[in-house]
Amino acid sequence: MYQWRKFEFFEEKYGGKSSIPEDVTAGKIECCSSGRGKVVIGCDDGTVSLLDRGLKFNFSFQSHSSSVLFLQHLKQRNFLVTVGEDEQISPQQSAMCLKVFDLDKMQSEGTSAITPDCIGILRIFTNQFPEANITSFLVLEEAPPILLIAIGLDNGCIYCIKGDIARERITRFKLQVDNVSDKSHSSITGLGFKVDGQALQLFAVTPDSVSMFSLHNQPPRRQTLDQIGCNFNGVTMSDRSELILGRPEAVYFYEVDGRGPCWAFEGEKKFVGWFRGYLLCVIADQRTGKDTFNVYDLKNRLIAHSLVVKEVSHMLCEWGNIILIMTDKSTLCIGEKDMESKLDMLFKKNLYTVAINLVQSQQADAAATAEVLRKYGDHLYSKQDYDEAMAQYISTIGHLEPSYVIQKFLDAQRIHNLTNYLEKLHEKGLASKDHTTLLLNCYTKLKDVEKLNVFIKSEDGAGEHKFDVETAIRVCRAANYHEHAMYVAKKAGRHELYLKILLEDLGRYEEALQYISSLEPSQAGVTVKEYGKILIEHKPVKTIEILMRLCTEDGDSTRSGSSSSAYLTMLPSPVDFLNIFIHHPPSLMDFLEKYTDRVKDSPAQVEIHNTLLELYLSNDLNFPSISQASNGVDHTIKARSGSLVIPKAESKLKPSAARNDTFKERDCMERREKGLRLLESAWPSDLEQPLYDVDLAIILCEMNAFKEGLLYLYEKMKLYKEVIACYMQSQDHEGLIACCKRLGDSGKGGDPSLWVDLLNYFGELGEDCSKEVKDVLTYIERDDILPPIIVLQTLSRNPCLTLSVIKDYIARKLEQESKLIEEDRRAIEKYQEDTLTMRKEIQDLRTNARIFQLSKCTACTFTLDLPAVHFMCMHSFHQRCAWR
Repeated sequence: MYQWRKFEFFEEKYGGKSSIPEDVTAGKIECCSSGRGKVVIGCDDGTVSLLDRGLKFNFSFQSHSSSVLFLQHLKQRNFLVTVGEDEQISPQQSAMCLKVFDLDKMQSEGTSAITPDCIGILRIFTNQFPEANITSFLVLEEAPPILLIAIGLDNGCIYCIKGDIARERITRFKLQVDNVSDKSHSSITGLGFKVDGQALQLFAVTPDSVSMFSLHNQPPRRQTLDQIGCNFNGVTMSDRSELILGRPEAVYFYEVDGRGPCWAFEGEKKFVGWFRGYLLCVIADQRTGKDTFNVYDLKNRLIAHSLVVKEVSHMLCEWGNIILIMTDKSTLCIGEKDMESKLDMLFKKNLYTVAINLVQSQQADAAATAEVLRKYGDHLYSKQDYDEAMAQYISTIGHLEPSYVIQKFLDAQRIHNLTNYLEKLHEKGLASKDHTTLLLNCYTKLKDVEKLNVFIKSEDGAGEHKFDVETAIRVCRAANYHEHAMYVAKKAGRHELYLKILLEDLGRYEEALQYISSLEPSQAGVTVKEYGKILIEHKPVKTIEILMRLCTEDGDSTRSGSSSSAYLTMLPSPVDFLNIFIHHPPSLMDFLEKYTDRVKDSPAQVEIHNTLLELYLSNDLNFPSISQASNGVDHTIKARSGSLVIPKAESKLKPSAARNDTFKERDCMERREKGLRLLESAWPSDLEQPLYDVDLAIILCEMNAFKEGLLYLYEKMKLYKEVIACYMQSQDHEGLIACCKRLGDSGKGGDPSLWVDLLNYFGELGEDCSKEVKDVLTYIERDDILPPIIVLQTLSRNPCLTLSVIKDYIARKLEQESKLIEEDRRAIEKYQEDTLTMRKEIQDLRTNARIFQLSKCTACTFTLDLPAVHFMCMHSFHQRCAWR
């Protein structure tokens, strides 16, 4: 005891000067109880007084005619149970009785006195339960209205009464502790109930023994826990239902299985009590002859309060205070100080360890505990005990702002402590991105690869990383810990970051391609879109292979057989990957050619054909320079037909400019041949519109002077005038005439007006084109397209043409005209003769009569009868036949 520190965690209330009110009778106080905000006092004159907070008198009443020996104020119901002496009715009946008062029901007595309603009176001693001196008394509230009352006697017996006393529905039974003849050693000095579920035990203490009765067994089973006991007022129960005994040499704790902890507090224990986890003892000091009241904090091994007191007659607890009633009826109320006051006291003495134990033992909130730990850490930090300070700061994680601790330990000499703190932050899942960055920087500065490995591979219960993935990858990359960054990225499924490290930091293109191939198609497509430019630059062939697997049915092994349009719409389109070929058009051409060979009915075939046409018709594909070749870089340009392959060994030789021009010219010719084939194949005869943008195709052909393509498109679109305009622009007279022969034949659905345009062209040509003009005139003359005068006027504009060019044409036309004139003259003469004959006939009809001699109807050949109709042409009809 003398090694325990003493503190003043309690203080006296009411100025230390309080006493039992004068309203309480002058009799001797025999017993006390507390509960439900009241203090109840029983005196030797039979009165019971109730005191309010501050020991203020409330009321009193006469409970027994003589002394009140024991009383207990119940907790669940506002009942008061008393044991006292009343008037003896007969010599055979004992004067000792038990009463139950309902303090909620008051009845008036006289003018001003009030008395609680007594709901039950019970004689304690009967013939079966002989009378003895009562030494202890205890009431247990079971399920209302059942009470279990234990009455300890000086002969070692315990009388138990159980039931509803108000209705007199009770059972009695007796328990025997000892059979010792000496009553001084067999008196029941203390009782205690322990309820554990359905189990009910009763502790019984005598001066020489500690026993326990199992009341849930029938009959109750007795068990001796110890062969030592204690005197009166030295027994109490803890809040965990442990039996506490105060002996001169020590204080003992008992459980149902026997003696438990023992605390060696020397001195005679006049009173023992329990208050909110504290052990209360009034100890007689034999050296000074005075009594000392001590409050022990057993968990923290300290004396929370110590005070020299006068002789104590009763000790009880109510209103959050400890109340000591002295023999002179003075009182001492002691209350516990608030936690803040206690901590301030400890902080002033730098007793931080005690403060920590105190807040933890009293189950203070976590924030309060963290504040104590912070102050202790600050104290250790000021003493340069950094390791211990950090241990305290780590305990505050979750309540103390991490920046407060980090700022203290940012110095390089304390980087180990800072690393430890940051590790704990991550373990508890409270680290931010900045904390992750700082921790990884600590690892890299310390070059602690082992810890870095452990941190990178650490996971929480769900298999997730305990840190921000992007931050960890960024820091590891900056510190050249690329393998660690790759591990985190791969574990977290951040494929784009994993590939970024492989490609941008390590240049491991083969490995990157293998990794992409292992991904799901959707993930692989996303990564190729992001890093395809780098892959195409260094590994075009293998990159194209991956793209082919993604964009065709080869990417899904579960599909086989012919292409399905519905399935193709679910696959990535080659158009989605065009941007990665922006600096490598030959590779793009290779990819699209392979795709179109494999997939014939792609939903994006129009866009694909448009792109291929642009590549085919381009004058220059911007081939990569031969000097860009390096180790591990594939510069092979592959094409299916007419491909140009530059082996790696030859790439080190710098070809001459002329040879390079030859390569480009050959390649351009081959590409244009492919372009023309694409224009033709993508516009089948059964389709009105081609499988490409025809306007775009025309623009491309015009921009790149691709005459063959233009001619095909114009002819396919029946724009014949634009076709001959192309020939005119290139001054291909032979082709021009051949085109007009093919397209200007009206018999085959052609447009004869093309010859007119052709004649106009030669008329305005300004050079000698006699041969061509003669050919044109042949077709104009054959189809009689233009009058000779128009032909003469048109050709007269070309000063290089002579009359000999059209002499034969004019002669033939004049001869033809002469023949036409002669034919017209003969026709005129014939018409004149016919006219004269008709005029004579008309005159004859007008002047001479006509005789109709027909006897039969011209229509029906029957005999002509009247009425009849006669015509000047000498035909006659029945009237009915004439108008039929």
